[in-house]
Amino acid sequence: MQKLFEYNWIVRREWYEWCKEVEEDDLLLRRTGGVGGILHTLFHIVDVEWSWIQLMEGKPDFQENFASYNTLEKIKELDGRFHGQVEDFVHNWKEDMENNIVHSVLANGDSEKHTWGEIMRHIIAHEIHHIGQLSVWSRELGRKPISANLIGRGLG
Repeated sequence: MQKLFEYNWIVRREWYEWCKEVEEDDLLLRRTGGVGGILHTLFHIVDVEWSWIQLMEGKPDFQENFASYNTLEKIKELDGRFHGQVEDFVHNWKEDMENNIVHSVLANGDSEKHTWGEIMRHIIAHEIHHIGQLSVWSRELGRKPISANLIGRGLG
């Protein structure tokens, strides 16, 4: 599981670099699908990753919104602020954590329970899903997307 998180972090950093070559208006433009535009999607990826880890650790969730982090630099700063804690959790993952249970309350008041293993796999798949959206949007801009290839990234 750790290798797939590392893969996502590498690809995310490459998308940050990609964004430096794109006009800010194009990064902010609301697009079809996803949570909004390119920067909003990157913000969402960072927020969701950290929020699930917070939930598993029994800590308070992040309650900010995209309007406070609507530039590439602000998103990178937020990611940097959260990454150490997320990385520690991922690197300290043990198989006996797989079946720990998290109870959460949805916005509509319903409750759900999930295993930590299910949440960890969701975090990985969630980012990969949104990276696919970024790839489609990059082509709409006439730009080459970041490769989603895991092979050749030194992750074994």
